[in-house]
Amino acid sequence: MIYGWLWSLAIPFLRRNQRLRQGFDQRTLQKLPAEAELWIQAASVGESFLAAELLKKLDPPAPLRILLTTYTSQGMEILEKCKSYAMQQNSRLMIHTAYLPFDRPALMEKALTAVRPRLMLLLESELWPGLLRACKKHDVKILVANARMTARSLSRYCIWPALWQSLRPNRILAISPENAAHFAALFGKEGVETISNIKFDRIDHQDTQTTRENPLARLFPANARLIILGSIREQEEDDITKLICTILDGSRVKNQPVIIALFPRHMHRIKKWETILENLGYEWYLRSRITEPIVSHSILLWDTMGEMLWAYELARAAFVGGSLAPVGGQNFLEPLTCGLKPVIGPHWSNFSWIGQEIIDQQLVLQAKDWQEAAEILLVQSTETPRREQTRQELLAYVERRRGGTAKTCAIINQLLSASPPSIQEPIQSP
Repeated sequence: MIYGWLWSLAIPFLRRNQRLRQGFDQRTLQKLPAEAELWIQAASVGESFLAAELLKKLDPPAPLRILLTTYTSQGMEILEKCKSYAMQQNSRLMIHTAYLPFDRPALMEKALTAVRPRLMLLLESELWPGLLRACKKHDVKILVANARMTARSLSRYCIWPALWQSLRPNRILAISPENAAHFAALFGKEGVETISNIKFDRIDHQDTQTTRENPLARLFPANARLIILGSIREQEEDDITKLICTILDGSRVKNQPVIIALFPRHMHRIKKWETILENLGYEWYLRSRITEPIVSHSILLWDTMGEMLWAYELARAAFVGGSLAPVGGQNFLEPLTCGLKPVIGPHWSNFSWIGQEIIDQQLVLQAKDWQEAAEILLVQSTETPRREQTRQELLAYVERRRGGTAKTCAIINQLLSASPPSIQEPIQSP
């Protein structure tokens, strides 16, 4: 009751949110979603890529209607593309997309009545009380796939354990024994198991872009010693500033000048970095203003989107951010798929599902602090990366960990075949 009342108060204000304004008629069910036997919820970009991977492998024995939902416009772009591709590849799939309704219980009740799914598939960490309650009321089976839950999240859920016990999913496919233990602590062990992360199935030769001409090659001198500082988070900016100074000063002393390409994780930090670089006194440029090769011993501040993989293809060394401060780390698989062994700091809990072995095998080089990271990057900048060898080592590492997609699809088919159609209920006003 209180939960629904809080949503009633919040929704008028959410209309003013620029990110939520898009699709607001779907979020408030002024426009009802299509009927579907399978409803897949993918929160944003990462989860939408997982949904796309599942749709590539999903092969139901009979025609299947699917509803794909997400929160974000970026997620919607991915879902729209994968919808078209999946229906072209498999004529048994009929797919619709929509923004997920707000979790106000009356809205979710109305949504479940309209969609009438037999199975709700939630990807990674989607536990919304209103949605789960409506699924329980309509006898809709609930599968949480590629499931993850941190110890911190578990402690929050355990504030009200009786509530979550009443909303228990039918099956939970966790990405590691640790995550499985967290779900089991909240819901009990029944139906909780561990599978390989679906993200391993997404890593392939196609992830590399070497077959096409690199559009960034014209920005750098031939054989430039390029070092990428990728996905740098606000919490580590002080350490990265010191790392930049150490690299540029060290390369000058050794008469081996480098170029540093700096990619902030969030575009709103560009102005702050402009101030930092201006105060450092090194020569620096904004990516958006560069059309000709830049000089060595300088910094290129990246203020445009979608080019980091191309930059990794040209670099000799790369540091992946979010790892010098305890914020969980950023995606270090990206440089690896480009044949580059990345350097990271000590914090990478968001990617612990990849396994400590990737450090032990030195596919990823872990530094204890910014000083050690700078030393490793300086050494790497003097060497030519063995890109194809690194790609082959990565694919061998990944091959042993594939299979999560196939197992999830098998369980989807199993649950659908065992699920009776949900019962039509009277539609309530939101």
